[in-house]
Amino acid sequence: MKIMLTGEESLRIEPTAGMLTIEAESADQSYSPFHMLASAIGMCTFSVLHSWASNKNVSADDLRIDVSWTFPEGQHRVERMSIKLEWPSLSAELWPRALRAAHLCGIHQTLTKPPHITVDAVGVDSPVIAAPIDREARRKSGRPAAPIPQADGEPQPTNRT
Repeated sequence: MKIMLTGEESLRIEPTAGMLTIEAESADQSYSPFHMLASAIGMCTFSVLHSWASNKNVSADDLRIDVSWTFPEGQHRVERMSIKLEWPSLSAELWPRALRAAHLCGIHQTLTKPPHITVDAVGVDSPVIAAPIDREARRKSGRPAAPIPQADGEPQPTNRT
């Protein structure tokens, strides 16, 4: 299996013999945490489709998966992910079933319905800092927006004019 970094916001997964390798188009490119996230959904999708193909006696030797993502303006988080499947040998009649199978990937399901995540410090004098508040969810609920703490625990400054 090979993971090829095709850009700062994209990668490709393709089957190869031997151990898993991670390659980049240039030595300047690094495997970022966002590449890791995309690798997780891409590898999960590949595994599900490979298993499905095996049960259907269909070859997955030419299955390629491209994963790309975008960031919202001014934010350092993934806003959208796109998974593109390239499988030249798969017949047109099997594509609808393969696409249904691809959606069964556990990572895809986790990202679609995200888990609650906690971050705890370990130790006797560990600080307690509230998690950031989802302003959009608070706005929809009708509750007033509370200041979101920064990494140092202080509220973010407001730029209201």
